[in-house]
Amino acid sequence: MFHYTVETSKSLADALQSLEESLKEDKFGVLWKFDVKDTLKNKGFELENPYMILEVCNPKEAHKVLSANELVGYFLPCKIVVYQDNQGKTKIGMPKPSTLIEMVDDDTLKEIASDIEDRLIACMDKAK
Repeated sequence: MFHYTVETSKSLADALQSLEESLKEDKFGVLWKFDVKDTLKNKGFELENPYMILEVCNPKEAHKVLSANELVGYFLPCKIVVYQDNQGKTKIGMPKPSTLIEMVDDDTLKEIASDIEDRLIACMDKAK
């Protein structure tokens, strides 16, 4: 499976806040929050449910992987989504770094990607 997704009983706003706190504790910063629903509304399109995309980065890890292979930058920063599905459930998800890194075909980066993935999964699990 290319993604990891968890469900939470928290509201979207509470899940976002909890996730940001969890990420900060593990030295991941939120570089950007993209409110997809609001942006589409401003363009004349209605999206029924809230959908946020966060771009997150750990500078030390970004430096490590970019120094090893510049193509990894195509996947950076890491994306985490927080949204409500059609049943009104709040979900937190991301594409798995270990799956994305396979496209670069560089065995030296697989261990780093797996470590980052494990850390992001722990942050998401803690936030739910």
